[in-house]
Amino acid sequence: MCTISPSMEALVRSSFTSFGSALKPSPPRYKPPTFLAQRSYLSSSNPSILNALSAPSRFLQSVIQAAPEGPTVEVGTETREWAIQDFYSLRKEVEAASERAEDIRASAGLQQLEKELADLESKATDSSFWDDRAEAQKTLLALTDVKDNIKSLTDFKTMVEDAETIIKLTEEMDSIDSSLLEEATSIVKELNKALDRYEVTQLLSGPYDKEGAVISITAGAGGTDAQDWADMLLRMYVRWGEIQGYKTKVVEKSPGEEAGIKSATVEVEGRYAYGYLSGEKGTHRIVRQSPFNSKGLRQTSFAGVEVMPLLPEESLDVEIPEEDLEISFTRAGGKGGQNVNKVETAVRITHIPTGVSVKCTEALFLWSAEERSQLTNKIKALSRLKAKLLVIAEEQRASEIKQIRGDAVKAEWGQQIRNYVFHPYKLVKDVRTAFETSDITSVMDGELDSFIKAYLKHKYALLMSS
Repeated sequence: MCTISPSMEALVRSSFTSFGSALKPSPPRYKPPTFLAQRSYLSSSNPSILNALSAPSRFLQSVIQAAPEGPTVEVGTETREWAIQDFYSLRKEVEAASERAEDIRASAGLQQLEKELADLESKATDSSFWDDRAEAQKTLLALTDVKDNIKSLTDFKTMVEDAETIIKLTEEMDSIDSSLLEEATSIVKELNKALDRYEVTQLLSGPYDKEGAVISITAGAGGTDAQDWADMLLRMYVRWGEIQGYKTKVVEKSPGEEAGIKSATVEVEGRYAYGYLSGEKGTHRIVRQSPFNSKGLRQTSFAGVEVMPLLPEESLDVEIPEEDLEISFTRAGGKGGQNVNKVETAVRITHIPTGVSVKCTEALFLWSAEERSQLTNKIKALSRLKAKLLVIAEEQRASEIKQIRGDAVKAEWGQQIRNYVFHPYKLVKDVRTAFETSDITSVMDGELDSFIKAYLKHKYALLMSS
């Protein structure tokens, strides 16, 4: 039998003890869950616990007492001062957002909206509601608008209360929880964005502002650079539609000779798409070092943008005499098989009294579909022409189409509504509103809301002054 000296035994015991403690993880420091998720869980599991949230000090005291002990991390004085500054800055932002939301809720007339909702719901439940389908559709659209309006106003109040509760909780704590501040910051950012969108929506009062939109882009002066610029604008508007959650579809596209496009048409389906995009109509000018110039000289190019409402066929009650229309069929360009550029399926319709024209192109792959494709494109082109004439009549307040005198956008010098300067400096500036930004990359990626809001406010101010 082997005997171990007392000193050796003590050494072995201490070695195993230290080895075991190294393998055993230290108790994790308590970190409370995200406040909003915590509130949702408590409200569903135990309402009495939720009431504790109204008294933050008692709630936090119970949490701190229940928290397991663990190693604490000392926070430097400089770090703490930065955290306190962030907190005070956030509290001011919450107060400002709260005042703004309250002003909007007060001016919106929530009680009146609730009364309108009750009246519209009463109409919708009437037994004779569907006797007049056109009137029923209008009622349902109005009902949807009122519901969305009330929901937005309610959401504003909820978001303000959530942010204010986080601020109160933080004031009751001895230390500042960065996760709570991050959540409050996120709420304020989302709230301000929602308030901006709501304010812009209230500026839209035109008869077609709630409809979808049809954007037509045409390359102007500048040759290949202008065609490339038109393609860049096409991407910008498609990206904007995607950011807004709208459904976008390029329905016509004529490729350029070397690069870019000669023209393109995009349909944007979504609520208020036309109202937001109506201010984009006009000439867009770009200044940059030309990628198509071997010497890299600075080049100025132009592209024209026209915007029309995307109206349902039943709402287009404009009667156009057949003799006022000039209809021509051309070959559809682009990729798509051996019959492309051989079968004349592209349709162009010109309104002779005004000179307004629209074009609709659809790729065709089967000879047997020629007649059907021509008919489809003719119907689409005629619908767009009617929509365009309606917009012109509305803008000029004309009672008859005969009073309209042209609507062509001249994509040339002196006609621009917005300048995009890539060189020698970076700047996007709207000529009408003087709104500008140096973040040209974000603008080309579809971040147009600031320009849209500035134009709608400008338009509203002009309307009030007149």
